[in-house]
Amino acid sequence: MDTIRVLLVDDALDFLAALKERLSTEAGWEIVAEARDGPEAIALAGEHHPDIVLMDIFMPGLNGVEATRRIVEALPHVKVIMLTASDQDESLLAAAQAGAHGYIVKGADKAEIVRVVQAAQQGEWLWGASIARKVLNLLIQKQGPPANKPPLPGLTAREMDALKLIAQGYNNDEIAARMFISPHTVRNHITSIFGKLQVRDRAQAIIRARDAGL
Repeated sequence: MDTIRVLLVDDALDFLAALKERLSTEAGWEIVAEARDGPEAIALAGEHHPDIVLMDIFMPGLNGVEATRRIVEALPHVKVIMLTASDQDESLLAAAQAGAHGYIVKGADKAEIVRVVQAAQQGEWLWGASIARKVLNLLIQKQGPPANKPPLPGLTAREMDALKLIAQGYNNDEIAARMFISPHTVRNHITSIFGKLQVRDRAQAIIRARDAGL
């Protein structure tokens, strides 16, 4: 199994130290660096090219949302996960728009952190239902009404089924349960869908699905 390289970002030193201690013992994980503010996070991401950034959403000066935006623009392969005090925080919507892949509520146990990080590694977005609906609505509003409904070239019937579920906001495990297939098969379908539609992520796939009338 490949090592998951993680950058930790938080201005609260006690929390940062506790988080590092909890995650350092996870097999296959490497904490490559720690940052205490947005500019340092951007610099260290550029230096270390981590797989995952765990990013505090509120920091003085350059906040976590703007730091996320800049990291994702410069390093599209990096998956950023927000650290937040509450899953009701409206800033999470801005973080999703900035390119974050999900969030972890501070105080979550290690198993939850591992679950969210592993999902991000597989290209999934993990957001609460209310945040996910808002993000999908914003994507639709941003695109405006479709001029024509372009075909979805070369998709098999099962790939079409998977794409419809992606467009409805389901994650890989939920898609697997609804299609009665394994998560591994779902990932294969999604990789094929992205390749055929020439999109790089779920957001672009959702826009294509919507424009095609799904």
